[in-house]
Amino acid sequence: MTVKPKHWVLSLFILLGGIDPSNATPTSINPKVIHIVNRLSFGPRPGDMQRVESMGVERYIQEQLSPNSISEPPSLTSQISQLDTLRLNPVELLAYAKAPSPEQKPSPEQIKVADRRARQVLNEAIQARLLRATSSSQQLQEVMADFWFNHFNVDAGKGHNGLWVGAYEQAAIRPHVLGRFRDLLGATAQHPAMLYYLDNFRNSAASRPDTRNNIQGLNENYARELMELHTLGVDGGYTQQDVIALARILSGWGLSRPEQQTGNGSGFFFNPKRHDFSDKVFLGHTIKGSGQAEGEQALDILARSPATARHISYKLAQYFVSDRPPSALVNQLAQRYLATDGNIREVLDTLFHSREFWDTKNFNAKFKTPYQYAISVVRATDINVKHVRPISITDFLNQLAMPLYRCQTPNGYKNTEDAWLNPDAITRRLSFAIAIATAIPPSMEKGTPEQGIRTQQRPPIVTVDARQLSNTLGNSFSATTQSAIASSPPQIRTALILGSPEFMRR
Repeated sequence: MTVKPKHWVLSLFILLGGIDPSNATPTSINPKVIHIVNRLSFGPRPGDMQRVESMGVERYIQEQLSPNSISEPPSLTSQISQLDTLRLNPVELLAYAKAPSPEQKPSPEQIKVADRRARQVLNEAIQARLLRATSSSQQLQEVMADFWFNHFNVDAGKGHNGLWVGAYEQAAIRPHVLGRFRDLLGATAQHPAMLYYLDNFRNSAASRPDTRNNIQGLNENYARELMELHTLGVDGGYTQQDVIALARILSGWGLSRPEQQTGNGSGFFFNPKRHDFSDKVFLGHTIKGSGQAEGEQALDILARSPATARHISYKLAQYFVSDRPPSALVNQLAQRYLATDGNIREVLDTLFHSREFWDTKNFNAKFKTPYQYAISVVRATDINVKHVRPISITDFLNQLAMPLYRCQTPNGYKNTEDAWLNPDAITRRLSFAIAIATAIPPSMEKGTPEQGIRTQQRPPIVTVDARQLSNTLGNSFSATTQSAIASSPPQIRTALILGSPEFMRR
């Protein structure tokens, strides 16, 4: 498909120049329906807007807040079941993709097998995430899995975490995304992916050589990020002395060696020989030296702190309402957090019924991250994630500096407009929109989602119908955008819809 330069210029002008909301034309779908679908999901699939309008906004909210009540498509369940490494725990994953030690002189073939298995583990984790995000009916569950993984970020690019990120999401994140924050906090704190990523496996009370003659002593890395990023926030009222105290409390929280396996395969091990058993004062609380229980007490203190309630509430309000959430809403959510002992479902229920959430100035006001944009494109066009061409979703995310599971910094990716809106990024989004505006018939597919699609022969072009796409999105376009689409050749109208200012936002 050839796109004339004038259409690129027109599209970029529309996108970067913005649209005056007063010029918007009435939509055939209730704007509240469009708003709730775009915020509680990664965007509509064909028929979603009409279904939610028929069932009612309130019922949709309650349905999404109770994901276990929503049945999943059999095709999704079947595809996920075929990803064998998802069923392996951290200990099994390490054994599955581990090459023999140098002392055993592994052969080139053994090294090759270990590398191939390591790639398989990460690729299957990526496939599972993309399949669920694009196809799951439990959309709020998927949105929150992405939100909380980002909040408790670990980087697959660091050592063993390439093997563990999928298991981390499966065991530490997903079961708790709508539960109690304390359970989520505890699950991440004891997962080897987090202990390895933020170096707590090195955290020891004794500064003496380990078995490999490396000097290991107190390591404050995880303790600091646990307060600054995961709980209290940068202005949460803690001091350097609290960081040191928490590092001492968490000394000995680390990774199990083969002789230390507990039988559940979690990979977590508390080593009393590396723990500081002295009494500590943490955030004004005296914690008696008692071993692993000290860490649990510290997590209790952090989870129940008003500073944590405010920090978590701010991030949720920023994600679901606006880049600069109103302080009144943040305070309301923080109060609900404290009143329910950190019940995430209750906090979200309050948020989704708040005046600020339903303020029309916040409708379509959040600029999509590259991940949100890519997933919403696939969902809106109803193209199977396996059929994306000629650029894969993972390639697109790499180009836009948002590679899946590979954020190197512990603060995760930003979800605000200033991080993602720039001319180069818009151009890349337009390229992706044009690429996905045609689909490969399933019989022609070769390859996997992370590899892109390869074909043995040139497939026929199947264009996504622009009118159907517009209907899927609720026909919620301004007069300017409608005019630009209508005056363009039919073969590029779908791409213009996917590159419109309305679709770039949620």
